[in-house]
Amino acid sequence: MVNCCGLVTDKNVPVPLKSVEVEVKVQGHVATVSSTLLYVNGEERPLEAVFVFPLPGECALCHFSAKLGDTELVAKLQDKQTAREKYDDALSSGHQAFLLEESDQSPDVFQLNVGSLPPGESAAITLVYISELAMQADDALRFCLPAVLNPRYTPQDMDSSKMATVTSVPAGVVPYTLALSAHLSSPQPVSKVESNCPLEPLEYLNPDKTEAKVSLCSGHMFDRDVELLLYYQDAHKPTAIVEAGQDSAEPASLMRDPVVMLSCYPEFPAAVTSSLASCGEFIFVVDRSGSMDCSMHSGKDAQMRIDSAKDTLLLLLKSLPMGCYFNIYGFGSHFEHFFPKSVEYNQKTMDDALGKVKGMRADMGGTEILQPLKHIYSQPCIPNHPRQLFVFTDGEVGNTKHVLDLVKLNVNSHRCFSFGIGEGASTALITGLAKEGSGHAQFITGTDRMQPKVMQSLRYALQPAVRDISVEWNLPDGVSVTTLSPPLKVLFHGQRALLYAQLKGESTGNPEGSVTIQYSLLEETVKNQLSFCLKPTGDTGVSVHRLGARALIRSLEMEERAGGPEAKAVREKLLQLSLQSGVSCTHTAFIAIHKASGQTVQGPLLHRTVPTPGMFLRGIGPPMAMCCSAPMPPMARMACMPAVPSNSMAVCYDKCCDDLDDEFSSDVVQESLTNPLLQLISLQKASGSWDMDSSVANVLGKTDDQLANMMPKGVDKAVWATLLALLWLYGFQLEARDEWQFVAMKAASWIQAQKVGCVPQCVQAGNALLGCQVQQETLGL
Repeated sequence: MVNCCGLVTDKNVPVPLKSVEVEVKVQGHVATVSSTLLYVNGEERPLEAVFVFPLPGECALCHFSAKLGDTELVAKLQDKQTAREKYDDALSSGHQAFLLEESDQSPDVFQLNVGSLPPGESAAITLVYISELAMQADDALRFCLPAVLNPRYTPQDMDSSKMATVTSVPAGVVPYTLALSAHLSSPQPVSKVESNCPLEPLEYLNPDKTEAKVSLCSGHMFDRDVELLLYYQDAHKPTAIVEAGQDSAEPASLMRDPVVMLSCYPEFPAAVTSSLASCGEFIFVVDRSGSMDCSMHSGKDAQMRIDSAKDTLLLLLKSLPMGCYFNIYGFGSHFEHFFPKSVEYNQKTMDDALGKVKGMRADMGGTEILQPLKHIYSQPCIPNHPRQLFVFTDGEVGNTKHVLDLVKLNVNSHRCFSFGIGEGASTALITGLAKEGSGHAQFITGTDRMQPKVMQSLRYALQPAVRDISVEWNLPDGVSVTTLSPPLKVLFHGQRALLYAQLKGESTGNPEGSVTIQYSLLEETVKNQLSFCLKPTGDTGVSVHRLGARALIRSLEMEERAGGPEAKAVREKLLQLSLQSGVSCTHTAFIAIHKASGQTVQGPLLHRTVPTPGMFLRGIGPPMAMCCSAPMPPMARMACMPAVPSNSMAVCYDKCCDDLDDEFSSDVVQESLTNPLLQLISLQKASGSWDMDSSVANVLGKTDDQLANMMPKGVDKAVWATLLALLWLYGFQLEARDEWQFVAMKAASWIQAQKVGCVPQCVQAGNALLGCQVQQETLGL
């Protein structure tokens, strides 16, 4: 194992970054985030500070400035190679310079170089980005400020010399604090704001509660992701924001013309939402790298990530419909699958899979997700059984773009549902898998339970797939539209679909327009229409323009990576769009140079790497830090390392963490489930029934004799046990209904298939035995 660097204690040389101050301006579904980072050089010589940090994967980074005393430098967005050369030239000439660039491997990782900061001086760095807020299952809008950048696994066939160096420290000793305030504005009233961090009370700014502000409690150490959940009234109401263009922009350019952002919420017919498919091929892909042996959160009695994944697999396996097909993959530095190919779901295959799930460990080394995906896509699809892929990972990979390109290449053969486990999971990977795989993404952070979110995605997977999606614009004469968003490939009932479009031309007549989303669902044609006013919606600046530009930039980047004769032309178009809109991409970087001193630096600059918070690993005491790719000298306990050239950009793999299979693998086998709900579900048969035995009686809190004595005459024992299980779920586990809804549906269907004539008597007797009052209709019988 290589020596670790980046562990910082109070006795080490101070890290230059002292504080982070964040202002968030939320307008409806869009957040504009301004972060100011204060650097102070406590060294006796000039230094270069390097800070590698995460941002949301789909954000539009659009501003970067530095304040030195009373002098403010606003960075310019330039071609990345040109910016790097200017940065190196400035440092060698004794100038102060600042370089901000996106990783070549993942769009949610950025590197900031603060160069030639004189002794005792400070620099305040401000960066601004714009991001869409993701909608959660309970209709909350989720804002996440990433603090944790987990070490990313780099496959052996990738050039690690191009990886940006990440230094992480134990979460409790991050040497900088965070101050965060948020101003909320929405057409609908703000109901409440929740967070995983302590908040000051929500303050409303107007009587109708459409504006409010909230802030973190003072003294917050930036040792975890900060999550805000915003709740609006009537959150599902479709909205349209038309943003005016800039008069100073080039004629006919994206920034000159108006841009519209549409938020649509498709509503499926009730017959569709109530019917669930009884076929399909379900493939569950579970991360078994060493990092999955971390706890879900830092609180008391936190479950290990791998154990939570195993409980989730139990629920999934019990919830699958009879007659479908399934398989389970585990991956790390290599991958394994339970069966050579997907097998039909029945009692035997379910029991075989459950036995193997119990033996799963976080013991497979690094996080190489590309190879198992290639293997899955190489398998032929099963006729009349649509392939549904469920991917569980803490998202620590360095080849994100390669993975997403592969998923997009195979989008017509499957739907992909992704789950980011724990803080620091790559938003670019998790949201990208779902976006390119026409599925749905979920993040499980803090004290969130994995099971309810996974069951929601299973409901989506069991819904009929929407096909033949088309978008039709109805605009006045003289107005045309250019779509900026990629084509809609997936729609789910009640889930938001965002569209960005550039409006060209002018109309002197009717200022109204509309858009119609049409699709096929169970052989029926469904239309959802949204009308909107073409006049600009208040003063929104250029936020919508930049999000639209970001959507187009992401599509062009993927098109360029695909290669072909048009790749060079696509690169030029990409570069032009980035520079014109002020939104960074893989080919551009922000550069600012202060030419105040002009004195050539004598000798090399000190190099300081600012750490990000680490994560909690079982069995090894404090969390380990990020490692260098080569052994460090004994003196290298502080957060320093040999100077990294400014053209070196990606993320090193933390062998301290993901080699845990050799030294710190889980040695605790989950011998028995302690959760009564999981105990009962584990006893259910693949058909949906339960056997009447002592195990079931024990979970219900009864004896075998009590179950037998209260059973109505002539009733089959399995029917009686299954009905009792249903009554217990509805009577005592209603708050966890999201977790057992499919288990209950299977049980009710099985009972109905038995053509039992005395169901009312059984329900009455079961209520009397268990002490509950559940109606027969509630059980779905």
